[in-house]
Amino acid sequence: MKTLRNLLIAGGILMSVGAQADTLTFGIVPQQSAKKLAKLWTPVTAYLSEKTGHDIKFTTAKNIPTFEKRLQKGDYDIAYMNPYHFTVFNQKPGYKAIARQKNKRIKGIMVVRKDSSFADLNGLDGSKLAFPSPAAFAASVVPRANLTQKGIEFDPKYVSSHDSVYLNVAKGIFPAGGGVIRTFNNTDPAVRDQLKVLWTTDGYTPHAVAVGPDVSSDAAAKLQQALVDMATDPKGAELLKKINFKAFTPASDNDWDDVRGLNITLLDHML
Repeated sequence: MKTLRNLLIAGGILMSVGAQADTLTFGIVPQQSAKKLAKLWTPVTAYLSEKTGHDIKFTTAKNIPTFEKRLQKGDYDIAYMNPYHFTVFNQKPGYKAIARQKNKRIKGIMVVRKDSSFADLNGLDGSKLAFPSPAAFAASVVPRANLTQKGIEFDPKYVSSHDSVYLNVAKGIFPAGGGVIRTFNNTDPAVRDQLKVLWTTDGYTPHAVAVGPDVSSDAAAKLQQALVDMATDPKGAELLKKINFKAFTPASDNDWDDVRGLNITLLDHML
């Protein structure tokens, strides 16, 4: 019989309820639809369960603000979160980094339709622009800061996911929108083929895989080793390829000092 926690997870709802000690929830930031994320990440969590001996369950949220609230409450035992999220929720409730993509810098992009006449960001002055959410780091925070710095006026509209940004721009609802290279490469080819990258941000330390304060050091160490070993295991390497990763490397909390140095305050109210 499924536990209440498992039923809640299966329904996309995660609440603070009791769970068996060997069951760990792995929350994935909803950059894409829940259906697509489940297809990509459920095989990864099954693999990690096999390698660690813990029952690791995929879960996500309907949008990034909901994901942020769950991180704030420590609802996820393990979480894959954006760089800015990590700098916030490392402070409270105390998520600790265990891994990140190896030899990777996250870069945001602004995309436009291929048939558009935009040559640079200046052409977007006065436009309504699509972004996933206010605190989506490379897809929203960094591009918006750069637009403002350049004196480009714009009206941000938040459409819940990276895939929604790409679809809205492809349909011509917005002239441009923010995303990241990985999700752009991973989106529906029928949508992606209508778009082009207009501008790319500087690179920053990528998303964190982090564990909550209640996860034992033994479980964290096993999970870290399993993630790092994926690239050298044929089955693990194939799973990494499907999520557009090459390899994981061990991480420590201070790896995100470059992001802390930006002094972003959007989520200070959650501390």
